[in-house]
Amino acid sequence: MDSAQTIQRIVESEGFQTLSPQVKVALFLGGMALISAALVTMTAFTRIVIVLSFVRRALSTQEIPPTQVILGLSLFLTLFVMGPTLTSIEGDAVHPYLEGTIDGQTAWLRGSSALHEFMIRQTRKADIALFAGMANVKQITTPAETPMHVLIPAYVISELKTAFIMGFCLYIPFILIDLVVSVILMSLGMMMMPPMVISTPFKILLFILVDGWQLIARVLSMSFH
Repeated sequence: MDSAQTIQRIVESEGFQTLSPQVKVALFLGGMALISAALVTMTAFTRIVIVLSFVRRALSTQEIPPTQVILGLSLFLTLFVMGPTLTSIEGDAVHPYLEGTIDGQTAWLRGSSALHEFMIRQTRKADIALFAGMANVKQITTPAETPMHVLIPAYVISELKTAFIMGFCLYIPFILIDLVVSVILMSLGMMMMPPMVISTPFKILLFILVDGWQLIARVLSMSFH
């Protein structure tokens, strides 16, 4: 957060436009280091990757799909969900700034405003109130007035809560399969047989029959309002 606020102050300063191209390139490369942090804390990536990880654990398939596949799918689902927001940032901030029609301060304000609007729609009021109270920010009358240093942590914990709720709902049908298999094995006197050995194929079969990956992708995409 300190680095992001520092970059924001530099962009909003009156002397930013007078910096040499070399300094601007250096600032740009420094900002690139924040992309991974911004991807996790300011986009849909957190919710998506956690839910997909829950799916893999619920299926009891160990490392299938591989972690690289989970991360890749999460990244492209994030780009899909964030498409309207990224298009707005590109059209309202990036292109006008590159064409020289607006200055760096205006471009920053327009870009952060679009991202702010996306995050505020996904964040619970209770989470915003929590961090606003800890930061002694008492004059928030409209969602647009929520400062970024309050909104970002509130957005992250809101995403974590939502992802865990979705993960819990995903676990329920697979737990029922485990229970049924355990009861059957006990009734047959096969108490030494691990239930997971028998239940895993049935979990995979159920997931295939309901077209699980399509359902997961649809639910994740529609969960961002």
